[in-house]
Amino acid sequence: MGAGRRRRPSSCPAAAAAAAPLLLLLAVSFGGHEAAAAAAGPSTGVVAAPGSSGAGMTELQKHVAFFDRDHDGIITFDETYQGLRDVGLGDFTAKAAAAVINAALGPITRPDNSNSSRMDVYIENIYKGKHGSDTGAFVPAKLDEMFTKHAKTVPNALAEDELQEMLKANQQSNDFAGWLGAKSEWEMLYKLAKDKDDRLPKDTVRAVYDGTLFYQLAAHGKKA
Repeated sequence: MGAGRRRRPSSCPAAAAAAAPLLLLLAVSFGGHEAAAAAAGPSTGVVAAPGSSGAGMTELQKHVAFFDRDHDGIITFDETYQGLRDVGLGDFTAKAAAAVINAALGPITRPDNSNSSRMDVYIENIYKGKHGSDTGAFVPAKLDEMFTKHAKTVPNALAEDELQEMLKANQQSNDFAGWLGAKSEWEMLYKLAKDKDDRLPKDTVRAVYDGTLFYQLAAHGKKA
């Protein structure tokens, strides 16, 4: 690569697919078990998004809306960075993560007629960041069905072997890349958010996927 030549943000589907769950994983990685405890806490502990009720938004849109600081439907690099700082990430990690997230999701969520930065993430098009072999956990009914079908030892909590069974059941044929992405996401989530009995509670997963965990972690940080 020649000197002074800037590398364009990657629009590779694999990079984009990894970026949306990265928002999830980075939030949960703050404290791990502490995050799980926050998710299991009373709903009154959730800090509501100012000026936003989430009405009319999909679960996936709610998941990232926390980062839309000015509620204009567009998440800039600075907003992603500030959101990650608010949930407890350090300055360097937050900047690096924000760069990866916005560089991957910006180009594929940006409308064709937009003249904004290619790093801007458009919430209305965030669904384009999903990958194959997705578990569908962003849909509440799918999340309930997942735990009903696979949480066989303890209701509403997945043991590690049950998690693997769920991932295998959701694997689509000829979609190794998508399945690998889903496997990586869920295994990381299990590792960071499992409870003291080494099970992943449904309430924790729900709080991650609907975005409420972000607000809980931010509130916890302000009280600390």
